[in-house]
Amino acid sequence: MVAVMRNALHRLLRSGVVHVLFAFLAMGSWAIFANRAHAMPLPLYAGLVQGAISACLTLFLKSVIDWLSKRFVGSARFWAPPLIACLGSASILVAIHAATGTPEILKTIAFPLLVSTSYAAVYNYSISARRGFDT
Repeated sequence: MVAVMRNALHRLLRSGVVHVLFAFLAMGSWAIFANRAHAMPLPLYAGLVQGAISACLTLFLKSVIDWLSKRFVGSARFWAPPLIACLGSASILVAIHAATGTPEILKTIAFPLLVSTSYAAVYNYSISARRGFDT
């Protein structure tokens, strides 16, 4: 019984759908919290926008890091892909939140950007370290 539960939990944790839903709920909730001082429905709009952006970024971040890590050699392979991913994510977040009227853009994007950049750096390091510096 324990093995069956463990396998089910393992499959659930590897599911892309679960990751996307978690990103939507976690980062959307953060955006609602970051904008709580403003009149409704602005915090809800910010939450929906941030949740949708985070879900989409979660879908594409791994693929982007995989693609970028193959285009750099030497030590640049370790720092360039996460930096490019961070700058791209920040640009997307600021542009969409500005276009949708999110009142607290910097507060809204700070935590999601920290999480996505940390993931990008750790994931990129894990795949780049396996290849070494010169290949």
